[in-house]
Amino acid sequence: MPPKRRTFLRSGLGRRLIRPGSGPGVATPAWDTPVPFPSRLVDSAVYTRGHRCASPRSLAETYQCLHEQDNAMAWIGLYRPDPDQIASLAREFKLHDLAVEDAITAHQRPKLERYGDTLFVVLRAARYDDEREEVEFSELHLFIGPGFVITVRHGEAPDLATVRRRMEADPEMLTRGPEAVLYAILDQVVDGYAPVVAGLENDIDEIETEVFGGDPKVSRRIYELSREVIEFQRAARPLLGVLDALSAGFAKYGTEEELQRYLRDVADHLTQVVERVDGFRHLLQNILTVNATLVSQQQNEEMRSLTAASYEQNEEIKKISSWAAILFAPTLIGTVYGMNFDHMPELKWHYGYLFAVALMGLVCGGLYLIFKRRNWL
Repeated sequence: MPPKRRTFLRSGLGRRLIRPGSGPGVATPAWDTPVPFPSRLVDSAVYTRGHRCASPRSLAETYQCLHEQDNAMAWIGLYRPDPDQIASLAREFKLHDLAVEDAITAHQRPKLERYGDTLFVVLRAARYDDEREEVEFSELHLFIGPGFVITVRHGEAPDLATVRRRMEADPEMLTRGPEAVLYAILDQVVDGYAPVVAGLENDIDEIETEVFGGDPKVSRRIYELSREVIEFQRAARPLLGVLDALSAGFAKYGTEEELQRYLRDVADHLTQVVERVDGFRHLLQNILTVNATLVSQQQNEEMRSLTAASYEQNEEIKKISSWAAILFAPTLIGTVYGMNFDHMPELKWHYGYLFAVALMGLVCGGLYLIFKRRNWL
């Protein structure tokens, strides 16, 4: 049996969790006590010096906390927000209209756009559904600017709660600001591709077994898997361009060396994923070709079997027809002389019986020789 594929963790929606204080005299959220959030606002936090100092329950409270703190950073997580929430964020953080429109409508390919001091990044996360053996894709939009990070998810993946916990556990990394959060999210998205690659590889192994096992439904499964691989390519390959664009801005925007190493590591992992997915696509094309060849061979074998059966049947019919013709001759002669008419000269002839028998033998022998010469007998 093939090994069970890994499943993705789903982040909780519409809740936050509380942990007592990491800041001076301030209770900071953690991940063990659920507290309800307003609809579509998954989590909102304000950080100073790498520690969470406030956990607002609304966007308005977030804006207020951000204005009250010096050198603070807001990290706002939204799940399929309504246009009013996006419009509020756009007014507060001066987001570009085109980026806001993309975040509302979704259905974008991975890309990176710079609007002044604000970065707009679109990512496509993937998760493998073990039960249905299918790959699910979802979009993640990020607004990165001076003192704020806004994440807008249009699907279940990736698990940003894990990213937030990891960053909060490393205040030194969090002090590097919004760009560090961006790289951590990129790392989470790319790491999430690994279980998908493993699931697709397992599916391909199963398909190879089915192809050589003669499963008639395998062609449909090859086609469906090929579509998933192509969709995965569309999610992963453009992300290389996003990482290249970020790398190109290292010198211009003064990116720290540690963050540069972080991004290069993410790019290495993504390159491996893209190469493997490209290999999957070529492999599936070869499998489809092999399957078509095997189906053609099977059809040829069936045709040869039918031809052989038809030939044997024709030979049997020839033999039966030949013997029927041979036996028909004496039957005809015997029938004629069995009429018992009074005026039949042969009935009173002394040699009539011998003549009839000889005639039967002569006709039967002649027919036998004719059929034998034609290989009917």
